[in-house]
Amino acid sequence: MHVTRVRAAIVAATMLLTLLIPGRASAAVAFTSTIANTSTSNCVTTPSSGNQLTQAACAQTFTLTPVGDNYTIQTPAGLCVDVNAASTADNAAIIQWSCNNQNNQRFQLRPVATNTFQLAAAHSGKCIAANGTAAGLIQLPCTTAAARVWRLAGYPTTPPPGRTFTNPLKQQGPDPWLTHYNGYYYLATTTWNRTITMRRATTLAGLATATDQVIFNLTRPNGAGTMWAPEFHLLNGPNGLRWYFYYTAGQEPFNLGTQRIHVLESAGTDPMGPYTFKADLLDPTQNNTWELDPSILQLNGKMYLLGTYYTGSQPNFIRELSNPWTEAGTRRVLSTPTLSWETVGGAVNEGAEVLQRNGRTFIIYSASHCSTAEYKLGMLTYNGGDPLNSSSWVKSPQPVFQRNNAAGVYGPGHGGFFKSPDGTEDWMVYHATTNPNGNCDMNRSTRAQKFTWNADGTPNFGTPVGLGVTLTAPSGE
Repeated sequence: MHVTRVRAAIVAATMLLTLLIPGRASAAVAFTSTIANTSTSNCVTTPSSGNQLTQAACAQTFTLTPVGDNYTIQTPAGLCVDVNAASTADNAAIIQWSCNNQNNQRFQLRPVATNTFQLAAAHSGKCIAANGTAAGLIQLPCTTAAARVWRLAGYPTTPPPGRTFTNPLKQQGPDPWLTHYNGYYYLATTTWNRTITMRRATTLAGLATATDQVIFNLTRPNGAGTMWAPEFHLLNGPNGLRWYFYYTAGQEPFNLGTQRIHVLESAGTDPMGPYTFKADLLDPTQNNTWELDPSILQLNGKMYLLGTYYTGSQPNFIRELSNPWTEAGTRRVLSTPTLSWETVGGAVNEGAEVLQRNGRTFIIYSASHCSTAEYKLGMLTYNGGDPLNSSSWVKSPQPVFQRNNAAGVYGPGHGGFFKSPDGTEDWMVYHATTNPNGNCDMNRSTRAQKFTWNADGTPNFGTPVGLGVTLTAPSGE
């Protein structure tokens, strides 16, 4: 939670990637189906001459066979759906060709709504698209435009028994932070009051009915209420391995200018504490504005605090720490809201969260005003050098996760990341609303879904799945 939410308070497959693909621990099944375009209602059809697939009245069925997180799609002629010449260009033809196990013949089923998917080529990350009502199929960048979404009527709808859940995990759960540790999922969200709460369960499904337990009461005058954006990290510090619980809070009665970042320390390695107050994380030379949305980056043997502050707009900042509760320098600008999709309703970069894999570091952040449906996620990629320099980070020109009108998901943001219990799958947690106008209040719900990785090593979050859709639980539950 951040200033945009405060203003509102003041003034007022994987199946479906995660539906049925339970991951490497339990293989998905092959199935046959027609492939109907949601724009034209025509179906993918093999050509009477040539190789490029077309659309026609629904009659032909195709066999989809899982290969890891992707599928091969076999045509009635025993050939495979293929992106011509393994092209990565827009408008490349979708053809049928001899099956050869190459990535241009493997497609990811990215969920849009029940039994409807984007069909994304593994080699290019682009999606099969209709080109008019009968013209040959092509590949284009993936969006939820109807011409790029396909209905698979034969997609299996019975998930593995006992390994499912539905969103939301918490009905009133903005700014969620979720991790799996020692057999339990732990979830904390904004409370917007004097308490810090946490719930735990052995399954994601169990989080939805778990009880919020108060793990700390805010009493300090300079951080007594309106708690938001909690995160807890298991870190090595001068006192050994401990959980450090970071949060935003300010003076009571509410005063936006007093909102700052604070940190608690656990007595041991139980995420639920007990905790004691450790420090106010104040900027040593620039404690002249509110700071919100704390998170921790560990990179190149150093530790950094991430957050957002106000300077006419909301940039993300980065500040070095000498230990989990002590500043080692003043804040530096990490990213500023300059792109059109970062400035809808207000220029905002916030909620910076770290994602690391195979030696690469990404920061996924929230952008635009949360009171709009255009609140979404952007990405920074570390390219080497001093992490304190904004030039060491490259901003992706397009958002990486955004609204899904077809599924009734608006304003998805403040995303964090966690591993499945067996460590084989990557998952994200985020909040979103069913309000098509967006909102900044406590009525944003906590949601989780699996994500995958593109061939270039960048994350692929797909599209947010609607509430009430049965999803396969993380591998290892």
